[in-house]
Amino acid sequence: MEEKNFTSGAILPKLLNFMLPVLFAMFLQAMYGAVDLFVVGKFSDNAAVSAVSTGSQIVLTLTNLLVSFSMGITVAIGEKIGQNRSDEALEIIGTGLVILTAAGLIFTAIGVSGAEVLAKVMQAPEEAFALTASYIRICGAGFLIITAYNLLGSIFRGLGDSKTPLIAVGIACVCNIIGDFALVAGLGLGSSGAALATVLAQLISVIISLFIIRKKKLPFEFHRSHIRLHKPSAGAIFRIGTPIALQDFLVGISFLVTFAIVNNLGLTASAGVGVAEKVCAFIMLVPEAFMQSMSAFVAQNYGAGKPKRAKSALLTGFAVSAVFGFIMFLITFFHGDLLAGIFSNDQAAVINAWDYLKAYAIDCLLTCFLFCFIGYYNGIQQTKFVMVQGVIGAFLVRIPVAFLMQHFGRGSLFLIGLATPCSTFLQIIMCFAVFAGMGRKENIT
Repeated sequence: MEEKNFTSGAILPKLLNFMLPVLFAMFLQAMYGAVDLFVVGKFSDNAAVSAVSTGSQIVLTLTNLLVSFSMGITVAIGEKIGQNRSDEALEIIGTGLVILTAAGLIFTAIGVSGAEVLAKVMQAPEEAFALTASYIRICGAGFLIITAYNLLGSIFRGLGDSKTPLIAVGIACVCNIIGDFALVAGLGLGSSGAALATVLAQLISVIISLFIIRKKKLPFEFHRSHIRLHKPSAGAIFRIGTPIALQDFLVGISFLVTFAIVNNLGLTASAGVGVAEKVCAFIMLVPEAFMQSMSAFVAQNYGAGKPKRAKSALLTGFAVSAVFGFIMFLITFFHGDLLAGIFSNDQAAVINAWDYLKAYAIDCLLTCFLFCFIGYYNGIQQTKFVMVQGVIGAFLVRIPVAFLMQHFGRGSLFLIGLATPCSTFLQIIMCFAVFAGMGRKENIT
């Protein structure tokens, strides 16, 4: 496990060695929605595109809630590994399995029984309403699979292993691509085929991943007896994971509100923003990868009592992520039409997507700082602050600005999209203020 120990050695090589598999895994994860939308866009109509766009936003919000909560597992495991307490790490893994299984069952019930309600809340266009509900219901039926899929990743990232989750995502991505072309292009199942392909791909990935794990050498022995609700471990997971999950859920709600605002502008605008969101899934990959990697890296050093090394990792993340952020700004702002054209043949939808993407291009210059900060604060278990800054940005800036731009921006998707960088800017100011305050306290003591 020496190569997975982040508490010693040069920071940049170790951070990049961990971050790159995370980045590739997230790239392949983004390929899910991208391939879904690409195949549906090429072989179906705007109603199917809108259904995948709107339905995937609902599924993504619920999935992100699981992923965010599982960050509590990642950080808690990383802290115990940094403290060389493998027995307590085992208790956290077993407890996390129990908790996320229960959550998966709840989300399954929500997705299956509440599909029409969720589609109505999202104000899905009338032409795409039934397709949207069908997409949500099929994905909802597979939430236990989605839960298992994300739980495996959170455990191994906590152990400092980002390569095993990469293998799992790679398997799922290949299966999803095959499934999309078979079910959507081949059988003509449209958006429902795309949803079914995604669930089946993750099921295959989980099964194969379990076989890989059984043959993989772990730093400790995990047995069925560890699968139980251990109260101290559950307390740690909920203490760390709940604020992160709540923050991401509420922020996700704010994006759903924005999407609902756009849906009021018509089918073409809905399809355009849906295409833009799939492009955004790619242009935000590097800062998101740094956020996840920073959490695991900082958690180990925090557990090992090395706060200065954790801060050095944060500054290193700023520098590397900012370079990628500037590159993505240039590509997205000036060539967003080419990126959107990958997912749609409809010229009007492409133009709408590019208009929206210009605002996200500006956000690329900011998220390289915000996401590294969030990863750092998660790693040192300041997750309540992460929740507070996220909620303030979402509900005091993003939603109000989007509503204002809807009424006074004459339907401009660029102006509506500006709500996101406005929110990010305020959140960065808050993060810097807290970071500076923590530095002053350390100097005093």
